[in-house]
Amino acid sequence: MSSALLFTSPPPPTPFINRSTLSFAAVTNFPPSPDKLALLLEKSCSIHHLLQIHAALLRHGLHQHPILNFKLQRSYSSRGRLDYSLALFNRTLNPNIFFYTSIINAHALHGLSQEALFIYTQMLFEGVQPNEFTFSSILKSCSLEHGKMLHSQVIKLGFDSDLYVKTGLVDVYARGGDVGSARLVFERMPEKSLVSLTTMLTCYAKHGELKEARLLFDGMVKKDVVCWNVMIDGYTQHGMPKEALVLFRRMLAAKARPNEITILTVLSACGQLGALESGRWLHSYMQNNDIQVSVRVATALIDMYSKCGSLEDARLVFDRIYYKDVVAWNSMIIGYALHGFSQDALELFHEMCRIGLRPTDITFIGVLGACGHAGLVKEGWSFFNAMREEYEIEPKIEHYGCMVNLLGRAGRLEEAYELVKNMKVEPDPILWGALLGACRLHGNLELGEKIAEYLVSHNLANSGTYILLSNMYAAKGDWEEVARIRTLMKDSGVQKEPGCSSIEVHNRVHEFLAGNLKHPKTKEIYAMLEAMNGWLKAHGYTPQTEIVLHDIGDEQKEQSLEVHSEKLALAYGLISTQPGTPIKIVKNLRVCSDCHAVTKLISKITGRKIVMRDRNRFHHFVNGSCSCGDYW
Repeated sequence: MSSALLFTSPPPPTPFINRSTLSFAAVTNFPPSPDKLALLLEKSCSIHHLLQIHAALLRHGLHQHPILNFKLQRSYSSRGRLDYSLALFNRTLNPNIFFYTSIINAHALHGLSQEALFIYTQMLFEGVQPNEFTFSSILKSCSLEHGKMLHSQVIKLGFDSDLYVKTGLVDVYARGGDVGSARLVFERMPEKSLVSLTTMLTCYAKHGELKEARLLFDGMVKKDVVCWNVMIDGYTQHGMPKEALVLFRRMLAAKARPNEITILTVLSACGQLGALESGRWLHSYMQNNDIQVSVRVATALIDMYSKCGSLEDARLVFDRIYYKDVVAWNSMIIGYALHGFSQDALELFHEMCRIGLRPTDITFIGVLGACGHAGLVKEGWSFFNAMREEYEIEPKIEHYGCMVNLLGRAGRLEEAYELVKNMKVEPDPILWGALLGACRLHGNLELGEKIAEYLVSHNLANSGTYILLSNMYAAKGDWEEVARIRTLMKDSGVQKEPGCSSIEVHNRVHEFLAGNLKHPKTKEIYAMLEAMNGWLKAHGYTPQTEIVLHDIGDEQKEQSLEVHSEKLALAYGLISTQPGTPIKIVKNLRVCSDCHAVTKLISKITGRKIVMRDRNRFHHFVNGSCSCGDYW
């Protein structure tokens, strides 16, 4: 293409010359000076302007000018046209280390690590010696294996004391999961910048070494928002959301201004805890501090409100998003499914399809989950088959898990078993656990034993496997087998996850284990439990002692049921909140049938709406009924 085609007609004379007209005038009306062109390259704000300047360089024979060529290459890559930048580089005569470093850095920033390594190798072959900036650039995206090779070259060429190179090495080892090597390089650094400290902090936080991360964090004299985000996210990602919220409050007290990443991380922590009051406070904080609510943040708000039991707030946020992407639709569909409002979830799915949005694999997790909570077996199979046939989405293990859950709850155990055996992907322990749970629910000990034996023999058994099998034997009264399974658990070092329920009151989350006596208001909580027992008996309630799977007397079984963690959290909610206000409880395991029955009655007796989130779904208890319809 002729370079003349890259130009437009020059504008008429004008008293001012803005940046655009300066470009036109400088490169079309007279032979430009290299200094002026260099200035234009620095000020250029679009690819269109760069193409005009590039044409001028070609026209006036300046395309091999070292400074102009270098600046043009860098300008193209910084504006997303790496292809133009690489084409220029390949036409450069005898590129020096600065050209090589620039093009390597551009590829690394675009995540093209193999291409960056190829150019680096080409550079060495041409006899060009790397410098510290070259190593800092190439280390940004390389793998652990290549990083180790580069580390040896760093030492050989004497750059192992450079702060930026060492920080890059820490990052390589951190990304590769080699925390020990990252720590070793970090500790040998003679001086540590904020960037190197943050890199090591990220390594610790990402790989779950939160004690080390917190020690490093607390020792940092200067902390920017990135440091705060890394530490808060570390807690959130590794199941410590309560600590994440505490640290976030400390961040605000330190006058550090949160950004979008902070907001997303803290909303996730609120969702994990079911801390609705904290989530609402954060939403209000965003509005009062003019923090922009992007689609990404709005989607996180939908997720948070859904997980905290307020579908009304979630829907309000959803309806206010002007340009909804598929992720926002997915979040709302999954929210409805989580609460057991299956028809709402399916209607929203069909509405999304009507407006032309194409569902993703995540969409179908929500849709199949909705079918599972309502026992819609026919519809579930229809959606599952449509994934591959209509939408060309290959079902993943999560979709098979939804189908196993759907079929298992509906009592179609053999059908679920055949599905698992004929899967195209390898079933994991979670999937087998879902099927084993269905066997427990429907009392199919024969199939349950077969699955458990397979998991144990293939070293796939976890605590849930042993607990479910033990409970199945206990339900049959086979205490010898129960004892054998529990001995096997002990010998294997497997521990049962304790049931824990939490409730948020006045922006503080209170956690309860079964029989908990450590709460400051233990006396008042147990007094309320006594009152609750009186109300329940007056309404004809009989404890479901058959679900207590221990070889003890009925009186002891009743006492065991009375202090389940759900009931302790409910009692605390009743003494700590205003009459008539909703009570929201989060349980880490599946709610037991006795606690479910008790909560239904308490909602009727007290006239309170009680929302409980267990491991599988939400239960909305209102006036003696539950939204699950006793199908959970």
